[in-house]
Amino acid sequence: MPVVSSSSKVRIVTLGCAKNEVDSEEIAGVLLGAGYDVDGAAKKTALTIINTCGFLESAKDESVKAIKEAVREKRAGRTGKVIVAGCLAQRLGPELQRLAPGADLYIGVGQMARFAEIALEVQQAREANVEVTAPHHRWADVQTRARSGRPWSAYLKISEGCDHKCTFCTIPSFRGGHQSKPIERVLAEAQHLARTGAQEINLIAQDVTQYGFDLYREFTLPKLLRELNAVDGIKWIRLLYFYPNRLTDEVIETMSSCEKVLPYIDIPLQHTHPDTLRRMHRPWDGERYLRLFEKVRAAMPQCAIRTTFIVGFPGETDAEFQHMIDFTRDARLDRVGAFMFSKEPGTPAHDLENQVAPRIKQERYDRLMRLQQGISLEKNEAWIGRDLQVLIEDKRDGWLIGRSHRDAPEIDGLVFVQGEAEPGSIVTARVNGAEHYDLYAEMTRIPVSAARTMTPLRMAGPAKPL
Repeated sequence: MPVVSSSSKVRIVTLGCAKNEVDSEEIAGVLLGAGYDVDGAAKKTALTIINTCGFLESAKDESVKAIKEAVREKRAGRTGKVIVAGCLAQRLGPELQRLAPGADLYIGVGQMARFAEIALEVQQAREANVEVTAPHHRWADVQTRARSGRPWSAYLKISEGCDHKCTFCTIPSFRGGHQSKPIERVLAEAQHLARTGAQEINLIAQDVTQYGFDLYREFTLPKLLRELNAVDGIKWIRLLYFYPNRLTDEVIETMSSCEKVLPYIDIPLQHTHPDTLRRMHRPWDGERYLRLFEKVRAAMPQCAIRTTFIVGFPGETDAEFQHMIDFTRDARLDRVGAFMFSKEPGTPAHDLENQVAPRIKQERYDRLMRLQQGISLEKNEAWIGRDLQVLIEDKRDGWLIGRSHRDAPEIDGLVFVQGEAEPGSIVTARVNGAEHYDLYAEMTRIPVSAARTMTPLRMAGPAKPL
């Protein structure tokens, strides 16, 4: 492995989703092992790495802006070389170099394990280069991953890519087909995360329900959950994201029987009307979704269910949108997020007829969110007088601030707790107040556990630089 001077500082800027955060932590770990000093707060660096997002047009714009800023830093002498990596580099290839010129290397996804070699080659190169081949994911060694977030909670990527052909989605085009991480590797990573202080692990994939099929010729999520449930030090296991027609009876039964697996399901439905779903190349319809949720709630009465909808998909009629409104009213889900349809180049939906006008998309989005706001308040108020376990993450203005099993990191609500505990503790608290998205509670028992001390890599700013 190439080794450089320990004075060679590197800044990693992470854009996009939690999967990118994991990639950046793996890149950082590889570079630390090669002698680089990864420091997001450094005023001068030998190397800046932009880990880009390419999911939506807005994400592309954010990535291009970050690249241009890094190139300005380079010209001002505040950074040496600039590497543009990840999803947008994979999606656009040489076109990204034309959109945001001046970086030294544009490299696609799945290269985390090679980053010591990549960094050294870039520092020695005299000309800019574009290195984008078909997606192939090289998992970095477990021990090299550098933690950058709060020590008590970590993401664990169990697969890459996606085999589904949703007509609106760009992800398979730049992340490739579904590729599972071997089960022994996932378990080793969970054990490593536990040793470094993680009590909550958040399993992430484009479709967790497809886990293992490519490796073992069967859907292996239930087996993986049972194995993870036995890992010492892990208290909570959360899953992100489910595909509707693969949330089987076996998966539901396994979740309900494994005490560490949280009763929390994030299942992006995208729509409910059968005609819209057919245009989206998505499975089932609203009636089957409702029956599925009945099964989930029967097995896990406290289960929090979250979904995401797309409003204004091409051809969406007033009746199709009303179907989604009626479904939302009937389903009474804990969390609902929504996106207004975005025309993404290269996707089949980009060229579908009967595109919905922006004004109508906005009106439909607002109507859906107003409806769900009332449902969210109703669901939260139902917890008043009941106990929740809360993972404390902060102290502010006399409150302990944390999350319950109902709250995934950064996307759901918070629980504000009166009492005394340290961040990283899991406490039992009785809910005594509710708002549309957050709960208020009073601690009733001493902390269950607390995270071990560790020093994460420094981070600063909205772009999540390492």
